[in-house]
Amino acid sequence: MKNIIKTIWFYIKFIIFSPLLISYYLTTEKELIKQDITKWVECLSIEANSSNVQLIHLLQNAPEYRNLYYFRLSKGNLSAKIAMYILKIIYRPCGYFFLDQSCNIGGGLFIQHGFSTIIMADIGENCWINQQVTIGYKDKTGRPKIGNNVRITAGAKVFGNIDIGDNVVIGANAVVTKNVPPNCVVVGIPAYIIKKDGEKVRQELV
Repeated sequence: MKNIIKTIWFYIKFIIFSPLLISYYLTTEKELIKQDITKWVECLSIEANSSNVQLIHLLQNAPEYRNLYYFRLSKGNLSAKIAMYILKIIYRPCGYFFLDQSCNIGGGLFIQHGFSTIIMADIGENCWINQQVTIGYKDKTGRPKIGNNVRITAGAKVFGNIDIGDNVVIGANAVVTKNVPPNCVVVGIPAYIIKKDGEKVRQELV
């Protein structure tokens, strides 16, 4: 009996959130959305299902993903945008996670616990950003450019017209205001390198 109720409830929730699929089928950004779904399903260990079921599951249970989904739709064609604006009235985005519409972001961005997270940057593929992270302008000179496979952990701050290389990990609460080369782990205030190309180091950013 319990399993029957659980199954019925699953289909009820699916029906409630299924209108969000309208904008998905209309948009030109399907490939990026698919990359995001694959990343989120992997990171959250969601059971294998059709992409539609996985998408509805994420839109229902991961409010940060809903913001990312709307961001993708905003970059696409006009018909999907119109559908998105209507759907946003009913299916509200997450209010504590800000993702600026001017950003350019590669597929596979994962936001874990996006509480008080602000992103104003251009970001590569398969990146991971935690809660209370701020990425954006320090002044009028520009904003960060984040490479591929970068992980920015809880409380970190990344400011200014700087480049963060591929495969970088930015430690919790680090403050980064200078370029970070690829394949590094940085920590501290101000941030410095503690691992580079797999080797332990103690190196200042320049």
